[in-house]
Amino acid sequence: MSTKLEQLIYYLSRLPSVGNKTAKRFAIHLLNHKDNVMMPLARALDDAAQKVHKCEICGNYDDTQFCYICLDTTRDTSVMCIVENISDLWSLEESKVFNGRYQVLGGNLSTSANYGTESINIEHIVKRIKDENIREIVIATSTTVDGQTTAFYIMDHLKNKGIKITRLASGIPIGGELNYLDEGTITAAFNSRKEFF
Repeated sequence: MSTKLEQLIYYLSRLPSVGNKTAKRFAIHLLNHKDNVMMPLARALDDAAQKVHKCEICGNYDDTQFCYICLDTTRDTSVMCIVENISDLWSLEESKVFNGRYQVLGGNLSTSANYGTESINIEHIVKRIKDENIREIVIATSTTVDGQTTAFYIMDHLKNKGIKITRLASGIPIGGELNYLDEGTITAAFNSRKEFF
């Protein structure tokens, strides 16, 4: 096998949920469809690498300084939903159940993943609460042990800020992650959220 082909398979296999066999199938498909799949994909990857950045306010991805959600004047600016990852934000957006603003943490408190309290950047969240006159925080971290730890850490730092703090309730199974749930489950969880002590 050529070095170039091995390199292609290697990088494809580094994608989430893609093993070596799947990476080989992807490589063959791309090579068999160079003009209508591989070359457009290569251009899209290069374009995204050059032009897509994290929003300076919430951490979502967009090709402008501030994402389309933060720039949308029709959204409820008094409610902020805190999510672990951008894929969680996108899942909530697809469910169309939330019309406020977001804050992407970029992960959860996890010693195994070397993601500590400094990564949460709680000061940025506190600043946004003050600057944007936020009245409710919805904590939408996963129900894994790390997600729960993260939720309690955030709640502990925001409980004396004079705002309502809620947590997604029923609908999300213990150990579940938002980006794997269907829209109906997300909607049920969001609509039945309750105050976070």
